[in-house]
Amino acid sequence: MSSERFDEVRELIAANDEAIVAAVNRRLALVAELWQLKAKLGLDTLDPDRERRLRERLAAASSGPLSPPGLDRLVTELLSLTNAELGASA
Repeated sequence: MSSERFDEVRELIAANDEAIVAAVNRRLALVAELWQLKAKLGLDTLDPDRERRLRERLAAASSGPLSPPGLDRLVTELLSLTNAELGASA
């Protein structure tokens, strides 16, 4: 592998990592807004059926190389992080 390609791949990975952080920050902002709306409507913050549908939708959308167990772990971590950052309560 050429040094030029090596550096290019590293830069692409770094840009991708930054995009992931931006996407998570955007998701947190949207979930915070949703939870405010749910509070006004008297709805529970957490919705197990919605989580199940999220997992199903993302499993259908994933074409790899992320494995199904890896995707499940990613979603679990994302939901856990969201709850920790925003202070979830059922």
